Amino acid sequence: MSSIPSDLKYTKEHEWIRQGTGNRAQIGITDFAQGALGDIVYIQLPKIGQVVKAGEVCGEVESTKSVSEIFSPLTGTVTSVNTELDKAPEFLNQDPYGSGWIAEIEYTSAPEDLLSSDEYSVLTA
Repeated sequence: MSSIPSDLKYTKEHEWIRQGTGNRAQIGITDFAQGALGDIVYIQLPKIGQVVKAGEVCGEVESTKSVSEIFSPLTGTVTSVNTELDKAPEFLNQDPYGSGWIAEIEYTSAPEDLLSSDEYSVLTA
């Protein structure tokens, strides 16, 4: 069974959101997603300053099994990215909610269909 922290919000596409200060939030892929992908060997991060739209592709994860798109869970501007993933993409497998975070977005709006941990656990059951 995958880990589903209760302090995060989730998308149906298996991304998570951690609210930061003001209109900033970290994003990443869920434990369920990394488990389904298998050993992650490469990540294409979004670019700092990139304008992203909720539900649209903002990056890509490559594993030994497949390539999967990362969908932005928020609309806004990328303010930072986890450059450690360039050197160690396996952080996405080892610690998807910690050292495996992907980007921080200063958002202009959050989608209304984000899931709580309980709702997401039903989706992944």
